[in-house]
Amino acid sequence: MTVDSTPDRAALRSWLPGFLALAAIWGSSFLFIKIGIGELHPLHLTLYRVGAGALTLLLVLAVLRDRLPAEPRVWAHLTVVAAFGVAVPFTLFGYGEQRVESMLAGIWNATTPLIVLPLAVLVFRTERLTARRAVGMALGFAGVLVVLGVWQGVGGAHFTGQLMCLGAAACYGVAIPYQKKFVAGSAHSGLSLSAAQLLIATAQLAIVAPLVAGAPPAPTGLSAEVLASVLALGALGTGLAFVINLRNIRVAGASTASTVTYLIPVFAVLIGALALDEQLAWHQPVGALVVLLGVAVSQGLIGRRRPGPAGVTEPSTAPATVPAASPVSPTSPRAV
Repeated sequence: MTVDSTPDRAALRSWLPGFLALAAIWGSSFLFIKIGIGELHPLHLTLYRVGAGALTLLLVLAVLRDRLPAEPRVWAHLTVVAAFGVAVPFTLFGYGEQRVESMLAGIWNATTPLIVLPLAVLVFRTERLTARRAVGMALGFAGVLVVLGVWQGVGGAHFTGQLMCLGAAACYGVAIPYQKKFVAGSAHSGLSLSAAQLLIATAQLAIVAPLVAGAPPAPTGLSAEVLASVLALGALGTGLAFVINLRNIRVAGASTASTVTYLIPVFAVLIGALALDEQLAWHQPVGALVVLLGVAVSQGLIGRRRPGPAGVTEPSTAPATVPAASPVSPTSPRAV
C-alpha cells in the first residue's frame, strides 16, 4: 500500500460522524411519522412538521445573517418545488404509513434516484441517458417489482400504502430535476432557498389541510410522544439535518455526501424493528438490495470505467438525491 492509496484517517474522522448522524436522523423520520399519524391526520402532521422546520431554518438564517430571496421568479419556481418536494410527498408518506410499516416506507424512499433519472433525461433535459444508467434503471425497476411482491397479486390496503410511498418518491422525481433546471443556478445560498421553500410549503398546507382534514388540533391537545415526534421531524430532521448535510458536502464532497441515500433504509429498517417490533416479508429487503444496486449502477458507483493513462475518468452527471425529511437543496441528497 502506497502513501497515495492509504486512506486519510484524519479526513475520514472529520466527516464520518456527521455522515452517520445524518443517516440516522433521516432514517428515524419514518418512525416519527408512524408515531405522529397515531393522533394526527397526515396533512396535519405534515403542516406541523414543515412549520417547525421553517421556523428552525429562519432561526439559522438569522444567526448566519443570511436572507431570503427577493426575486419573484425564484419564489414562483420554489412554489412548484415546495409542492412536489415537500407538501405532497411528506403527506403521501403519512398516508402510506397508515397502511404499511415504517421500515417499508424507508425502503421506498430509496427508489427516488431511479425516478429522478428518467424524468431528468426525458422531461427536464438536465441529464443524458447512457447504457450504464439504462442498466441501473432496469435493475431498480426489477427491485421495485420484488419489493411489491407482484407475483402475490395486487390490491388491498397494504399494496395501496406501498403505492402511496412510491408516489412520494415520484414527487421527488419531479422536484429534483425541476429545481436543478430552474433554481440551482440562483445566487442564493442553499439555506436561503430551503427556508423559502419551507415557508411556501407551510402556506400551501395551511390552506389545503383545513379544507381536506378540518382544522388542525391544538398542540396542547396532543400527547408528549406525538409532540416530540413533530419537533423531531421539523427541527431535527429538517433544521439540524440540513446544517449537517451542508457540512458533509463541504468536507467530504457532494458525491460522497450523496451516498447517505444507501444508509437511510438500513437505519429505517433497524429502527422500525427495534422501536416498533415491525417485520418485513423476505422479498422486501431482497428487493431493496436490488433497488440500491440499480441506484449504484446508475450513479456510476459500480461499473465505472477505470481512469485512463492520464487519470481521466468518465464524468459523473448523476442527479443528486435529497432525503424526504430534509428541505430540497441544490446540492443535498434526499430522504424523509
